[in-house]
Amino acid sequence: MSLYERIPNNVNLSNDKRLLRALEHWLPNYMQWWQDMGPEGFQADDVFLRTAISVEPGGWAHFDYVKMPDYRWGIFLAPPEHDRHVGFGDHFGKPVWQEVPGEYRNMLRRLIVTQGDTEPASVEQQRLLGTSAPSLYDLRNLFQVNVEEGRHLWAMVYLLHSYFGRDGREESEELLERRSGSSDKPRILEAFNEPIEDWLSFYMFTTFTDRDGKYQLLALAESGFDPLSRTTRFMLTEEAHHMFVGESGVRRVVRRACEIMRETGDDDLRRQGVVDLDTIQKYINLWFSLSLDLFGGEVSSNAASFFSAGMKGRVQEPKYEDHLALEGSYRMGDEDVPLRNAMNEVLRDAYVEDCEKCVARWNRVIAEHEIQYVLRLPDRRFHRHIGAAAGSHYDPHGHRLTEEQWNDRRGEFLPTEKDFAYVRNLMVGVMQPGQIAHWISKPTTGIHGKPFEFEYVRREQ
Repeated sequence: MSLYERIPNNVNLSNDKRLLRALEHWLPNYMQWWQDMGPEGFQADDVFLRTAISVEPGGWAHFDYVKMPDYRWGIFLAPPEHDRHVGFGDHFGKPVWQEVPGEYRNMLRRLIVTQGDTEPASVEQQRLLGTSAPSLYDLRNLFQVNVEEGRHLWAMVYLLHSYFGRDGREESEELLERRSGSSDKPRILEAFNEPIEDWLSFYMFTTFTDRDGKYQLLALAESGFDPLSRTTRFMLTEEAHHMFVGESGVRRVVRRACEIMRETGDDDLRRQGVVDLDTIQKYINLWFSLSLDLFGGEVSSNAASFFSAGMKGRVQEPKYEDHLALEGSYRMGDEDVPLRNAMNEVLRDAYVEDCEKCVARWNRVIAEHEIQYVLRLPDRRFHRHIGAAAGSHYDPHGHRLTEEQWNDRRGEFLPTEKDFAYVRNLMVGVMQPGQIAHWISKPTTGIHGKPFEFEYVRREQ
């Protein structure tokens, strides 16, 4: 099968010989990376996956069994908008760029590479989770997330190869050479070097870190570089599923904890073999704080430059009245910051509001079981490594702590090795259709109209 037949696309790949050659050269290295760093132990299994075969409503979600190495990673851009203009910054009102503007070449490449680097990183972080999946339904969802992160890597590599020449080809190779957690060649953003060794971490990652991805993609979808805008708009259709996997996964862990508490009257849930609510809260504190760092510093000249250049805007930029942001300011605590320099915080505020709604939905499950417990997001200064609070210590309520107090109380706020070990001990794989691990409740619905009992992954015998 020729490459342009193997890679469904709407970018006229069959007629672009230069791009075709570049991708044909990159493909074997990508496939080697997938075999080395993709889901371990399941490459020969048939998985009931969703594959995008076109951008049309009936084509971007085609379901069928496929072995992951045979998955058809596509290259899709959302349909072009007629007469689209730059929606913000110094070029506001001018026609969008179809080619890379020379003065913004390095800036744009940096944005694309940083976004692209997150995609293979998350696959690497999750590669060992398959054997401990709580059900075939969850196993399939893990693999769906993995192959779509692989497709998102293809999306960024398409931009690098198409618009950045030799530099783009070299950057594409380096995307396959860095490794999550490596001491020699780590991934660019620190949250993507954190280990994901249990399913509660996976659910938290897809809840909070993929939600950061949503907001980064929404900001890039406003870009005046039209190919980037169209690429990220299509990626958002798939990112929504990743967040669903995370949010619904945590909700099912919370529900199971509540069910056991009501059934047994025992507050010591570890004695009952499920995850207690205090541990869930610690995991929230960890993954939410790590994800906050991904937005960068509260005051950022880089964010101002991205905005002024028309490369990265605000979420739903058309809803704002002032698209130049030259005179306004943004309130941060007791300080007014020039609006352009506050764009990271504008984006982070929208993210935090979204996360609060997510936690509220988890709390409704607890309330339904008439249990007196409330999950909360920690203060945004808690456990920060980037920004104004980096280097200082705060508890989850935002109270300042000395280093000694932090060291003494850290285990109250964040998972300890004992917590991680307990959760990992629960992670015993369940590979029979219709069966599920004791520590998590069943989903309310299956996938694509199939029941929970459907054989979502056919294991090689």
